[in-house]
Amino acid sequence: MGLEDEIEAIEEEIANTPYNKSTEAHIGRLKSKLAQKKEKLENQSGSGGGQGYAVEKHGDASVALVGFPSVGKSTLINAMTNADSETGEYEFTTLTVNPGMVDINGAHIQLLDVPGLIEGAADGRGGGKEVLSVVRSADLLIFMLSVFEIEQYDRLREELYNNKIRIDQTPPRVTIRKKIKDGIKVTSTVDQPMDDDTIKQVLREHGYVNADINLGEELDIDRLIDGIMDNRVYTPSIVTVNKTDLIEPSYKEQVDEELRKRDIDPEEATFISAAEEKGLDALKERIWNNLGLIRVYMDKPGRGVDWEEPLVVSEGATIGDALSKLGGDFEDRFRFARIRGPSAKHDGQQVGEDHVLEDEDVLKLVLRK
Repeated sequence: MGLEDEIEAIEEEIANTPYNKSTEAHIGRLKSKLAQKKEKLENQSGSGGGQGYAVEKHGDASVALVGFPSVGKSTLINAMTNADSETGEYEFTTLTVNPGMVDINGAHIQLLDVPGLIEGAADGRGGGKEVLSVVRSADLLIFMLSVFEIEQYDRLREELYNNKIRIDQTPPRVTIRKKIKDGIKVTSTVDQPMDDDTIKQVLREHGYVNADINLGEELDIDRLIDGIMDNRVYTPSIVTVNKTDLIEPSYKEQVDEELRKRDIDPEEATFISAAEEKGLDALKERIWNNLGLIRVYMDKPGRGVDWEEPLVVSEGATIGDALSKLGGDFEDRFRFARIRGPSAKHDGQQVGEDHVLEDEDVLKLVLRK
């Protein structure tokens, strides 16, 4: 029996096993075996990289447009950036990844127009593995849906989940420390829905014999396995609904209901018409708000404050992080900085490398000669 047959047999057994307390440990073992066999199959097929789809990251962040063929991704990226992606009302128009750059609040954001996902992409259909390898590297995903096919969202999320991309989640708070003896000890800061035996069974399936495992949140079996394995990607997302120019106003209520069925607040979705370039400013604003970036304006010697080209860093960044992004010899020559703006206690406050910056701070570096 080959790996694919073994995977299919395990999936069938999981599907046919009713979940309850008495079967919990058994299902945990099955899901652990399934995760490992899928990873082994992926490694054997060499599908982790993706030939021909590597995209060099430029700018301050990268955003991938995720959607099925002909949903309008190429039209959108052409409207928002300097890319030149062939468009057409037929499937598989986009055959390569087309990066484009868009300026949002002074930040240079790379938008990636990837070939449309199809069902089975995680298993390699339609070049899906290569597409998903690009998606895994993005800082933010935009689910692009047709206003007539909101149900596409379900299939897209499933394909991404099958490729170990976890949407709008943080990594599980699981810490494992191997030991030489004394078996597996489970500790948790919260009450767990799983019993200790189930947790131990899952760990043993992953090769742990002697270990201390600490759980910092309430977990189910799938999330426990995610916490044990280190090949999951955790990425934020937003939803945009395209082709709104093609519907009557009364149809909007039906669209909203379809979104709510998928736990998407219609107020949190961005409705656009890429063809007519409507709603794009709102989409840019939503991209900015979800990337977690801040702008720092540099006060340059003899030239004053550069309000046109801010230094863009992640929320929570320190002056040390800013120095690192500036490159050159700034880190070696740094003495102190003067700051004004939201993070300053007063204008011109003298601070060191550990000072945490906030959006629209003005930063002046004092360097050694």
